[in-house]
Amino acid sequence: MPPVRPQTYQLTVLVARPVTVTVGRLGTFDFPAGRYVYTGSAKLNLGARINRHLSAQKRLHWHIDYLLSARGVRVTEVLRCVAEECHVNQHTEGEILVKRFGATDCRRGCGAHLKYLGPPKHP
Repeated sequence: MPPVRPQTYQLTVLVARPVTVTVGRLGTFDFPAGRYVYTGSAKLNLGARINRHLSAQKRLHWHIDYLLSARGVRVTEVLRCVAEECHVNQHTEGEILVKRFGATDCRRGCGAHLKYLGPPKHP
C-alpha cells in the first residue's frame, strides 16, 4: 500500500492592521487585525498549491488569494495534514467572520474555512 500523503493544509495568517478586502464574488469585508487560520486542500501537488498561496505574483482565484494580496497580510506558518479538509477545519478553534469564505462548495456544514483566532500576539 502506498504511503498516505497530506492533502490538507492550514495557513496561519497575520493581518497586521485592519483591512477591507473585496473577495471575488463573495463580497467586500472588513478583516480586523489579528491571527487567522485558513484550511484548504489539493488532490494533486499540495506543495505547488501552498507555494502558489505564498507567491506575491498570482492571478486571484481562491478566496484566500484576495486576503493574502492585501497590504500587511502574510502567512506565518504552514501545516500539512492527512485528515480530510472539513474534518481538520471543524476541529480548529476560531470564529467565523466571513461566512462561506473558502467554503462555497462545502457540503459538510463548515460555514467557512477561514477562522479568526484573535488579536495579534505581542512579545
